Amino acid sequence: MSAATAITNLLYLYAERIDAGDFEGAAALFTGARVKLAGGQEIDGADLVGQWRDWVRVYPCGTPRTKHVVTNAIVEVDEAAGTATSRSYYTVFQQTEILPLQPICTGRYHDSFVREDGRWRFATRDYSLIDYVGDLSQHLKLSVPAQEN
Repeated sequence: MSAATAITNLLYLYAERIDAGDFEGAAALFTGARVKLAGGQEIDGADLVGQWRDWVRVYPCGTPRTKHVVTNAIVEVDEAAGTATSRSYYTVFQQTEILPLQPICTGRYHDSFVREDGRWRFATRDYSLIDYVGDLSQHLKLSVPAQEN
């Protein structure tokens, strides 16, 4: 598998795990990574599981009833250095008993990756790049302002 495919798969695996309500599995993807949150705060990626538990509403089905769609990934790989970067877009859709299916948030992920023991992993993620905010009342337990572009 090419490095670009392995890295793109990490982007998709994150979305799949979050939408499944598997916050532990999603956070495991960021073990050893630094993650920038809104307001400039940085945390260890493994600590994301606590953030998601504090922020995200989980429904009786065990999921947040969302679909994170990651698109437009631009992956740049330095094979010799064992490093890579990626810029991508995301759109979060949600449907609940109260909320009809709709996009609730869009933004960008800026990520970096390192290859360790032949496998690619997240090194950093900028989780603060929120562009447009819709009705997040059924998804998050906190208020999230859109970024000034």
